[in-house]
Amino acid sequence: MKNILIVIDDIEFKYFEFNKLVTNFWLVYEFLNRTYNVYITTKNKLYQKGNVPFGFCYKTRIEKNDIIKDDSAYPICLNDFSYIFFRPDPPVDIDYINATYILSYVDKNTLIVNSPRALREKNEKLYVNEFLNLAPCNIVSAQERVIKEFLFEKKEIILKPTNRCFGSGVFYLNYKDKNINSIIQTVTNNYKTQVMVQEYLPKIKEGDKRLIYICGKIFDYCVSKVATNNDFKFNEHNENTLKFAQLTKEEKQIEAVVKDKFEKDGICFAGLDVIDGKIIEINITSPCFFINEINHIFNINFEKLIVDRFENYVNSIKSSLVGTL
Repeated sequence: MKNILIVIDDIEFKYFEFNKLVTNFWLVYEFLNRTYNVYITTKNKLYQKGNVPFGFCYKTRIEKNDIIKDDSAYPICLNDFSYIFFRPDPPVDIDYINATYILSYVDKNTLIVNSPRALREKNEKLYVNEFLNLAPCNIVSAQERVIKEFLFEKKEIILKPTNRCFGSGVFYLNYKDKNINSIIQTVTNNYKTQVMVQEYLPKIKEGDKRLIYICGKIFDYCVSKVATNNDFKFNEHNENTLKFAQLTKEEKQIEAVVKDKFEKDGICFAGLDVIDGKIIEINITSPCFFINEINHIFNINFEKLIVDRFENYVNSIKSSLVGTL
């Protein structure tokens, strides 16, 4: 029986139960149903003894359709796990980075999703520029002059912190706005912190699609994340802001463009946010797969398809290694 560790976010650990809105709980639930030993922990519970990585881990189980964790944690060597899913939410701060350093000491026989090196080096906002033909026009800067030049060229822009999630700290800015200086100063932390600045894509009014990438495949099942009435962006996870969506022919072709690069970088799980054929962000830290909503909209068990895909990928890796022995 295989052992799996899922490093979850602090808030998910604090209120640990089967929350249907949370991707991690669906993953725990499905792996438990397949008789894996599933443990959870948080990034601050990882530690090292010399060059050997450990974690204080809590075993999980299913009781009456709920996921339960043990009251006490067990110190377990991380090399004893077959798979480790590192899925705490941003911010990608020094605590997050330090946890990835510990994971870098895990034995190569353990598959870590996603690669600790990728999580450190492939910023979710800037990573789109690895696929420049699919990215909106953008700059990365903390300089007021540079950002203003881009604003007056494009007329409408989006400013994003590079290390947050769920739309936190994201601003829309129009060249006619009366608060240009204040917004730029605020977002850049008094011109000290670089931000991603993208051209505004008008079709955001129709929502952005979350394309779900698992181990080399982008699924046909997806949702559009629609803004609320008082905002330009999606920031509330509920049935009114998540709508049925279909991939266009062009969006289906994105898989072929990103697959080899993702595999080279050690990225097995990703969520690509797309507007009008442009990738505005590549979520690799803790991508939400909107499993509950997709199950309801498409009348499927998406968690099963995700784990099927993962298991097939793992088996294919094993087969290729056997062939080289």
